[in-house]
Formats: sequence, C-alpha cells, structure tokens
Amino acid sequence: MAMAGLYRRILPSPPAVEFASLQGKQLFLEAIHNGTMENFYRLISYFQTQSEPAYCGLASLSMVLNALAIDPGRKWKGPWRWFDESMLDCCEPLETVKARGISFGKLVCLAHCAGAKVEAFRTNHSTIDEFRKYVMRCSSSDDCHVISSYDRSVLKQTGTGHFSPIGGYHAGNDMALILDVARFKYPPHWVPLKILWDAMNNVDLSTGQRRGFMLISRPHMEPGQLYTLSCKHESWVGIAKYLMDDVPLLLKSEEVKDIQEVLSAIFMSLPSNFGQFIKWVAEVRRREDGDQSLSPEEKARLALKEEVLRQVQETGLFKHVAELLSLANSCCRNLISGHEENLPNIAASVCCQGAQILSGKSASSEIYCCQETCVKCLKANGEKPVTVVSGTVVNGETEEWMDMLVPSSRKNSGCSCGGSINHIGMHPASNDVLTALLLSLPPETWSGIKEEKLLKEINNLVSTNNLPTLLQEEVLHLRRQLQLLKKCQEDRVDEDLGAPFP
Repeated sequence: MAMAGLYRRILPSPPAVEFASLQGKQLFLEAIHNGTMENFYRLISYFQTQSEPAYCGLASLSMVLNALAIDPGRKWKGPWRWFDESMLDCCEPLETVKARGISFGKLVCLAHCAGAKVEAFRTNHSTIDEFRKYVMRCSSSDDCHVISSYDRSVLKQTGTGHFSPIGGYHAGNDMALILDVARFKYPPHWVPLKILWDAMNNVDLSTGQRRGFMLISRPHMEPGQLYTLSCKHESWVGIAKYLMDDVPLLLKSEEVKDIQEVLSAIFMSLPSNFGQFIKWVAEVRRREDGDQSLSPEEKARLALKEEVLRQVQETGLFKHVAELLSLANSCCRNLISGHEENLPNIAASVCCQGAQILSGKSASSEIYCCQETCVKCLKANGEKPVTVVSGTVVNGETEEWMDMLVPSSRKNSGCSCGGSINHIGMHPASNDVLTALLLSLPPETWSGIKEEKLLKEINNLVSTNNLPTLLQEEVLHLRRQLQLLKKCQEDRVDEDLGAPFP
C-alpha cells in the first residue's frame, strides 16, 4: 500500500499569527502604513519552496540573492543566469546538505561565495535590541534582507533547526514576518520578535554553537568579472594550502635576491594543475539563425572583461611574470601548456560545456563533441573588433553552432579555422592568470623575505593600493575567496563568521 504521507501542518497559534488570517492581514496593512514592509515586495517576488526537506538554508539564500538581483555569473538552465539551490555548493557538497542540512557558519560562507555582502551574528555576540534594530532597518528598505536561524520547537512547531528570511516587521506589536521556505509545512506567519530571539538563542547540537541571524545586501560592484577560484576539482585543497601556508614559509626559508628568484621559488613548487583552481570566466552563447551581432549587454560585459585584462597586463608584476615564463631555459616553462593556451582548443571545450548547459543537460552523461572551431574578429559601425570563436557542436545526430566571446588584449583582424594559428596573448592566459593569483595573496605572504630592499620592491608590485579601481576589486574578490577556502579547509567556518579580510 502507498504511504499516505503528510499534508501540511497546523500552524501553532499562539505564538504565531498566520499571514493570510484576518489578524495577519491587519498586521500587514499597519506595517505597510508604518513603512516597515519595504523588503517584502522583493522577497515575495522570489519566494520559493525548498526543494528538499533539508534545503531550508539553500532556499532562503537563493531567494534573498535573487531578490537582491545579484548576478551569479553562470547559467542555471537554458540561457538564464539565476540562483538556484543546486548552484550553492561552494562550502558544502549538496549531498551532505541533502542528508544533514547546513550549519549557520557554512550558510554564511555560501553567501560570501555567491558575491553578497554579509554581516552575521550569533545570539551570544549580539542582543535582542540589536536584532530588532537590524530587522527594522532591512524592513524599511529593499536593499538588505535578514535570514534567521532558529529552533522551531521554541515556536511550538514540529522540527528543530530551520532557516527562513524575515519579510517585514510590525513595530506596534513587535512582531516579525517569517516567510517560511518550507511552504509544504507552514504558511508565512507573524511571530513575536522576543520569541523569535529565544528560538535563535539556542545551541545547534551539530556544531555546539548558538544560532543567529545574518544581514545580506548587494556588494557595490559585481565580483569576479574575469577571474574566479573554483573548488569543483578535488585538488583545490592542496593548491589553497600551498598558496596560503607553504608560500610564506618558502619565502622565509629561501635566500632570494631579486624578483625573478622570488617568482621562480613560488612557481617551481606550484602544483601543475593550478589551472583547475583559478579560472577565467568565459561567456558562451548559442548562435541563433546565423546572427553574429552582439547585444548591448554582451558588449558591456565583454568590454569590462577586456578592461580587467588590460589592467592586469599593465602591472609591473605582469612584466616580471611574462619575462620569467618566456625564458627558454626557465624552470617554470612547464606552467604553460600549449594545448591549454591555444584559443581554439579552449573554445572547443567551452562550447561543448555551453551546449550542455543551454540544453539543460549539464549533469547528463550525453557526449558533446566540438568538431570545428573558427576564430573571427567581428567589427561593425566603426566599433572596436570583437574576437568570437565559433564552434560546431555535435550531440548524436544533433548539430548546433556555439559562440564564445573572448576578452582580447590586442587587435587582430584575422580569421583562422581549424586551430592552426597560435592566439596566445589575445585572451587570458598563464601570464595574466598567474599575475592575478599572485596579486590576490594576502599581504603578509611576502613578509618573510629577508632582503629589505627586495621586500619593499615586491610589496610595491603587489600592493592593491597601486592598482586601478576595477582591478583592485577583482583582486580583493579573489583574496576573499582564498580566505573563505582556507576557512573551509581548516573547518573553521562555524567558529569564525567574520567576512574574509581583504
């Protein structure tokens, strides 16, 4: 016989007041009149139901990120960039979250990874008055949102730990509106803020830490325009450890005399698969009806990437890195792979991945093969030429054309089909990727260099204060990612809720 299962739960009232009840509607109207429902409209526009019983944290976060219009920078399904629970896997594998849920600290880590500005507080590091102040602040605007981590049992509800966004505040009754993402269980409801605080002021037995709340808002600029760090490949742990722990010790122990020796010391021991750790963000699209023109949005994004690339290549550090890697007898020549640096080869791989994603089959075992690539430079109405790599992607009997838009650091009006021309320098390559990675290392990395003059020279080369604003933001974003990955590696995300210090 089929199990009957459960159809919703009756909301315990008191202490809660159902949002759709007469009293709930009255509280809503009064809160609107008092200006403390401003965040509600954005949140309700992106309100979602958690897709798994233990996905309350992921659903709350994706709902808030979408309400804040933060661009994830990668596709969800079809051509759409959109936050979904399935994309929030930076700090904890989805299978683990599905089985056990996610801790408060790791959800904070996920919010940072997604590019949001986050302030997080456990109840033992805050007060109910501060909590009320933050709830009122976010309820009076639509540019920040509060996610609460609380114990349901204190609200007389079934279950224990839960996450949900706060969708408004009623000052007269001192009540908060919980937009419960477990909509299959309980509807949105008002609760006394004092009781919600008591529900948060509770120890999570899985971590031994108090629960709490987090304020999430937009960064003043979208992060990761051209580069990003990836923890998708299992090698990330070793590479992050090398960069954060081993490099400072290496520089302290080595008798380096000049910049080239500093770089050689770092590059000689850099894991060869570092390319799996730092990646440049490619943009791929399906070519519709043979149309190769770029939309204004595509042009703007590409121009931003090209400007970041140009700024990297104009740094003093880049010149040293490029010189070292260009030496025929350099011990670091192995860091440049002809296959990986070849634009048509890169495009073939990216176009195949893009075809899978745009077909909504990113997790499919179907084989996509790029049979031919063609590098073209498009120019229209006197505008700057745009480098586009077109690829013919085949999946069984299906064939489609894909385009990869390439940030280019120099003009090139040629066209090459079949990958016979070397396009190194036209796109992000080892020289600038390594430069960006070195710039993102924490300032204290270099403090072990014994030669005072050399230390001053390297500090001048890597100082973010000397970088243009756009590149500075890019580098600081990479540095924050490094700090977060180090916390994940050391399993400290639940002890240290602070934003990664750039």
